[in-house]
Amino acid sequence: MGFFGFGKKKEESTPICSCQCGTNTEPVQQESQTCSCNSSPITSIQVLGTGCSSCHTLLEHTQQAVSNLGLSVQVEYVQDMVKIASYGVMRTPALMVNGQVVATGRVLGVAAVEAILKKTVCQPQ
Repeated sequence: MGFFGFGKKKEESTPICSCQCGTNTEPVQQESQTCSCNSSPITSIQVLGTGCSSCHTLLEHTQQAVSNLGLSVQVEYVQDMVKIASYGVMRTPALMVNGQVVATGRVLGVAAVEAILKKTVCQPQ
C-alpha cells in the first residue's frame, strides 16, 4: 500500500484514438482520421528573442522540428522587445504556438520542440 500514489505501479494503456494522441476514446470517423479528441491545427509558431546566439539556436531547432513533422507553417522570429513584453515574456528565448507561450528562458532541442508541437496538435480532452 502506498500513500499518495507512491509505490503504485503505473497502468499503461494503449491509445485507441486513430491519431495516436494518447486518449482512450474511439475515433469519430476512421476513414477521414477525424479524432474525438480536441485536436487543433497549428496556425502560428513564433520564436521570441533578442538576436543572441541562444535565440537563433532555438529558431533553428524550431524550424528543423517543423520540417521533421511536415507541418506547413512558417516560423516567425520576433525581436521587438515591446511586443515580446506584451506577451508576458520576461526571459528569452521563448517559444509561442498558436499565440500561447509554451517555453521561456531556455534553448529547447529539436526533439523537445517536436514533442511540444505534437502535444499542441492533439490535446486530449
